[in-house]
Amino acid sequence: MKVPMKVAVYDLNGQKSGEIDLPRVFSTQLREDLIIRAFLSTMSKRRQAHGTDPLAGQRSSAHYHGRRRRIRWTMMGREMARMPRLHGKIPGWQMYRARNVPQAVKGRAAHPPKTEKVWIQKINRKERQLAVKSAVAATANKKLVDSRGHKIKDIKELPIVVSNAVETLKKTSEVKKFLAALGLGNEMKRIEKRKTLGRKKSSRGRKYKKKIGPLIVVTSDKGIGRAIKNISGVHASRVSNLSVEMLSPGGVPGRLTIFTKGAIEKLK
Repeated sequence: MKVPMKVAVYDLNGQKSGEIDLPRVFSTQLREDLIIRAFLSTMSKRRQAHGTDPLAGQRSSAHYHGRRRRIRWTMMGREMARMPRLHGKIPGWQMYRARNVPQAVKGRAAHPPKTEKVWIQKINRKERQLAVKSAVAATANKKLVDSRGHKIKDIKELPIVVSNAVETLKKTSEVKKFLAALGLGNEMKRIEKRKTLGRKKSSRGRKYKKKIGPLIVVTSDKGIGRAIKNISGVHASRVSNLSVEMLSPGGVPGRLTIFTKGAIEKLK
């Protein structure tokens, strides 16, 4: 992946204040296969084990009598399927009703979910590390960033590198002003829109579908994390905590990412 050797460093007002050399991690080959694997592995660890009661549908006195000849309670020669059925001292309308088997009313499930199922998808350590490096490199690819839907027409080069003063921003208004100065005004308008999903989704905790905006990578959080809390779609992460989930939401590489100067130096 071709990336510029040097990129500009911008201050809080969006003015160029210097240049910095990019580390080798931005030249890593794009591995979309590893990125999606690492993303699915991360998400699988959040799956909550669930299953049915092992005795569900089997708490019944239904059983089968296979004796021939016309004796009491026999179930052969009665022109009925040979299944466990209710009989004995029960109401007449329940006499010889099938139970327990999957094809019967109130019977057990054929193949119910089981709590012992292993949901976690494993991935090798080196593969996960390569996936993170590839996701970092994808943030410098303008074609990938644009294909994710980010508004970057006013951005001259990627990745966007800013001064370490960004880490000290403590107000939401200051962050919005800073992002507008970088030329991300259209991007902020894009992430403000949200899509209303179907009526069933509201009862399942996802009434709205929100858009993912820029990610701010810092060396230490001195207030920026709290400042962006009220801006939907914008996130901040320490460079030591970078993950595929943050860099490639949904397993799709190319998120618009803003690095501080200290974060770039630490990536070296």
